[in-house]
Amino acid sequence: MENIPDIWAIFTYAVVIGILLACMLGLSAITGTRRSGSDMGRSMSLPFESGIVPTGSARLRLPVQYYMVAMFFVIFDVETAILMTWATVVRETGWVGYAAAFAFIVFLAVSLAYLWRAGALDWGPRVPMRPVAEMRKDQVS
Repeated sequence: MENIPDIWAIFTYAVVIGILLACMLGLSAITGTRRSGSDMGRSMSLPFESGIVPTGSARLRLPVQYYMVAMFFVIFDVETAILMTWATVVRETGWVGYAAAFAFIVFLAVSLAYLWRAGALDWGPRVPMRPVAEMRKDQVS
């Protein structure tokens, strides 16, 4: 009996949401445009986005770099989430928590350095580097 105000609040919330949904659906049915079968042209039967008729296939081959960016985003997003949760309890964890967070950051830095050295971050075509002696000859002439 003591939880009845909580139940009434939830019930009232559900009723208000139901009324709002009914109003929105009713208004869209009343004010929406009607199309008869004769109005349906070729462009009306095609899917479109923002009123633009498609010009090509939606099946695109994405380059590997797209997926690399997605993986890096997920990795560093998870890192940020872990460090933010650690930051909320840093005082309670003391030096042990600080050392664990530092080890986590060092591990991520080492893995980033490895990916950098392995060429995983080189997404464009490789440009051959000219020797320094060759560059000096170009500057003199």
